[in-house]
Amino acid sequence: MDFSIIQYSKFMTLLNMLLHNLKTLHMSLEDSIKWLGEVMAEIGPTHSQKCEEWNVFDVRQANAIIDYLKISLFQHYKLYEFMFFSAREEIVIGTEQAIEVVRPTGCPFPDPLEEGISFDIYSTFIQPPPTLDTEMKGLDQERGPEESQPETDTSDMDPLVGFTIEDVKSVLGRVTDSILMRIQNEINEKLQIQEEAFNARIEKLKKA
Repeated sequence: MDFSIIQYSKFMTLLNMLLHNLKTLHMSLEDSIKWLGEVMAEIGPTHSQKCEEWNVFDVRQANAIIDYLKISLFQHYKLYEFMFFSAREEIVIGTEQAIEVVRPTGCPFPDPLEEGISFDIYSTFIQPPPTLDTEMKGLDQERGPEESQPETDTSDMDPLVGFTIEDVKSVLGRVTDSILMRIQNEINEKLQIQEEAFNARIEKLKKA
């Protein structure tokens, strides 16, 4: 049913009055139906001048309002009575969260299982730190008998042992010559590119 804004306002006022009669005046279902019948009876051409409050509806709209109230408010009247008059127990819903912290090492209780927590937490807070003896034993087991021997002799040896000064000079000379040759080639390439660019510009100027 298409209502205007004023008609919607009057309809909400009517619905509010019915709920007020139920909640405040404790009207029964029969009394509410009678009260609605008296209000709807004032709608029509013969009562338009008598009651100007409800003359915004015609008979067809009044019948539509009655049909709607039958299937909404009156059909669930007992439910509304229970909602307004029955005391309901207030249920307070709360959540509790228990956090179990890691116990100290001297505690008689066992540590949490490694499988039940992440590796980062276990290695940071629970796993005992390795001692120096265990680290040395682990390194000795990983190394072979030859690798476990002290390497002080090899580390203290001069890497230039066995080379003469002439050998070192010749190696440095070859390295220096190769570096200078590469730099010279790069410079020549850049100069050649610039020369070609200048020649191209000169040719364009001659043609112009």
